[in-house]
Amino acid sequence: MTSIQVEVASEDQSPNKWRVPLKEDVFATFMAKGGPIVHKVFGDKSLFGPLLFKKFFDPSDAFPLWEFEQGVLLSHLQNPCVHWFQTDACCILNSELPKIEKSSLVIHVENGKVIEISGVWKTHGESKTRDWRSGKWWEHGFVRRLELPDNTDWSKMEVYVKNETVLDIRLPKSTTPTPLEYCRGNEGESASSATTA
Repeated sequence: MTSIQVEVASEDQSPNKWRVPLKEDVFATFMAKGGPIVHKVFGDKSLFGPLLFKKFFDPSDAFPLWEFEQGVLLSHLQNPCVHWFQTDACCILNSELPKIEKSSLVIHVENGKVIEISGVWKTHGESKTRDWRSGKWWEHGFVRRLELPDNTDWSKMEVYVKNETVLDIRLPKSTTPTPLEYCRGNEGESASSATTA
């Protein structure tokens, strides 16, 4: 299994990003006109899909993922491509990634409270003078913003892309003096559970 570590950025110089919200009617039109890659990136089972949690939820708005149990929140899906859980030492998120340029994947932590996972799915035709995240971002890229649990230490977070298809995020809890190695000890349990749909 190959793993590539992804850098976690703590500062972002783009104050205007995600200022255009994705509305449900706009999303329905976008999906109706979209091809296979659009359906893969924004489909029901994708971490980046607005309908992942059964009801429409704009992925550019922060969602308190770790406050919910996966079995309850994703009970409407068979073989979801997103898995999360907590241990005594850390919070873990695994998700299948759409087929994108892995170099476009960006992990950013906003004010120590929100993790932002974003990337570009469409590279041609985009404006080089304007940040794709400041307009109709879904036409060029994807995002999922998640609230971080209060008891975690984002500065020690580790993010990997495994086998070019699985995003693996390990977020140690600040309340436990346990080293991050304890989080890594659960790899077989979590990384193998993210399956291709």
